[in-house]
Amino acid sequence: MLYTNSDGGARGNPGPGAVAVLVRDEGTILTKYSAFIGREVTNNIAEYQALIAALELASKFGKEITCVLDSELVVNQLLGKYRVRDHKLMPLFLRVQELQDRFNNIKYVYVSREDRFQQIVDEMLNQELDEKGFKKR
Repeated sequence: MLYTNSDGGARGNPGPGAVAVLVRDEGTILTKYSAFIGREVTNNIAEYQALIAALELASKFGKEITCVLDSELVVNQLLGKYRVRDHKLMPLFLRVQELQDRFNNIKYVYVSREDRFQQIVDEMLNQELDEKGFKKR
């Protein structure tokens, strides 16, 4: 089974934002990705953009995937438990819906930040922001 761990964050909310993704087969990391995504980004936008990057990367490795996120909001919106009320999130939500078509089976799982792989992506996105000169306050 293929897994993705993704994380997005902004310093300031809104503020400078970054995303980080890893794609893994159980405990073996297949690929990593991180990127700076802008100066006026919210945490929720960053979380969606991280998931979009995860889905795009994972589609190169397989057709069954479990997406692991530490954003309860994003997971519950994708599971249909919460409505997407923020008009800025709707295009990102719809993009995720499009990307889901690349997979035969897709699951979304919420985990805490204490998850070992979530800690890795959290460190990656913070390193991305640090390297761009946006140090933690």
